[in-house]
Amino acid sequence: MSKFLVLWSLEPALLGPDAVKAVFAMPDYVAALTTEGKLEKRYHLIGKHGGAWIYDVKDNEELDRCLALAPVYNFARYEIHALAEMKDPKAIVGELHESGKTSK
Repeated sequence: MSKFLVLWSLEPALLGPDAVKAVFAMPDYVAALTTEGKLEKRYHLIGKHGGAWIYDVKDNEELDRCLALAPVYNFARYEIHALAEMKDPKAIVGELHESGKTSK
């Protein structure tokens, strides 16, 4: 599985009746993603109309499908960051030492 941080916000210039309908459809979208285990966490961005969501999906193609199915997709801007687990620095040094990549 791959994790992605998706920062999204609604574009004020694109807001209108259709955008309002899309916003009201978001709870069902969120519920489905959460049930499927594809949406790990979601946060509101203070002072913005949008959020910071962490998706846990198979790959970037699945993320693209998830985003395209969002009711607000056509009314929002997205910034996407692939996430990687951070190892303990001591573990990394130990791995390098064991592989002979560091001086003794």
